[in-house]
Amino acid sequence: MSESSVRVALLGCGTVGTSVARRLVEHADELAARVGRPLEIVGVAVRDPARPRPDSGLDPALFTTDAEGLVTRADVVIELMGGIEPARGLLLRAMEHGASVVTANKALLGEDGPRLYESAARHGVDLYYEASVAGAIPLLRPLQMSLAGDSVERVMGIVNGTTNFVLDKMDRSNEDLDTVLAEAQALGYAEADPTADVEGYDARAKAAILASLAFHTRVAAPDVSCEGIMSVTAEDIRAARKMGCVVKLLAICARVRDDRGEESLSVRVHPTLVPRSHPLASVHEAFNAVFIETALAGELMFYGQGAGGDPTASAVLGDLVQAARHKVTGSRGPGESAYADLPILPLAQVETRYAIRVDVLDRTGVLAHVASAFAEHGVSIESMRQGVRRSGDGLASITIATHAATDAALARTVDRLRLLDDVSAVTSVLRMEGI
Repeated sequence: MSESSVRVALLGCGTVGTSVARRLVEHADELAARVGRPLEIVGVAVRDPARPRPDSGLDPALFTTDAEGLVTRADVVIELMGGIEPARGLLLRAMEHGASVVTANKALLGEDGPRLYESAARHGVDLYYEASVAGAIPLLRPLQMSLAGDSVERVMGIVNGTTNFVLDKMDRSNEDLDTVLAEAQALGYAEADPTADVEGYDARAKAAILASLAFHTRVAAPDVSCEGIMSVTAEDIRAARKMGCVVKLLAICARVRDDRGEESLSVRVHPTLVPRSHPLASVHEAFNAVFIETALAGELMFYGQGAGGDPTASAVLGDLVQAARHKVTGSRGPGESAYADLPILPLAQVETRYAIRVDVLDRTGVLAHVASAFAEHGVSIESMRQGVRRSGDGLASITIATHAATDAALARTVDRLRLLDDVSAVTSVLRMEGI
């Protein structure tokens, strides 16, 4: 190995890893010019080195199963294995041996980001993870650096392409969720086991990362209230359309101030009604977008491809160039900023607006009884819309939009509605944002 090169180790060589390796080989001179020295791949850790990989452009001799040994021979380690272990142990070992780390592992960062940051600080190395949220979209570095002098008030975004594809297709085709999810799997937008996406777990980990950076507070995935999309029905989508809205799975991180001016954080993931006039409503198919509100810059939106080999590789390579350049100059990038240490507000205390669909008996006085249930628990009604009367069962559907109320007050209201003789069923409860 030449002493003038920056040694790079790659952990994992799947779709993203292959794209990263190909770029390192095919654009070696251009990347060297940006870094200030050549980037030299010293090894690629994989499960089966003998498996043919014709698309990577790498010498087969570089592939190894000895990940433990590989990370001790590198200046920068790129981790694309995913999962918690052995990725966590390998990254900690790499940093102990002086290697900077680039990772796309949102699950690991969401669970144990502080430990990785502490190790990076202790050993004087970089930890970069732009690719962990929203794929190719330059998002984390602007939050960490470009907006460092501003105050972020709110981050709200579509950070999971699978669920956006499903909800967008339901809106445009009038098909039910199971049908569209099966199509997403056939097209490769959803995994054979889509649980992490449709239950919101993937978005939850990303929300924790976004909140940690935006609000200078350690937020882990378990701190994030999470609700997936499996309860969203075709009727919910139709009702949203009548209200001039779409349904999106949003990650929402917001600064909350109480009457005394004391601050806390609300961090949550859930299906959300968004007005069609809002920029996030126009995000279609598997694309991602994040809407940021700040005190000085105002409203910003970041949009692009949130997954895929080449888009994610773009973010990984951007981090690699930064980390390698710092190795050349003997400098470091910004580390963890958790000075604010804001408390996480329990979901029950979070205020938002709601849309509640209720099936009621089609008779005089019903609306008054329903309205009284809301008033009883201090939830103010903004509007009521009556749907189609169903003569066959004597029921009618009404949609109630509320003003801002706490989750706890809304839950008590829904419980009360279910006890009313006039109410057949509470068929849907969705939060509303951007209205």
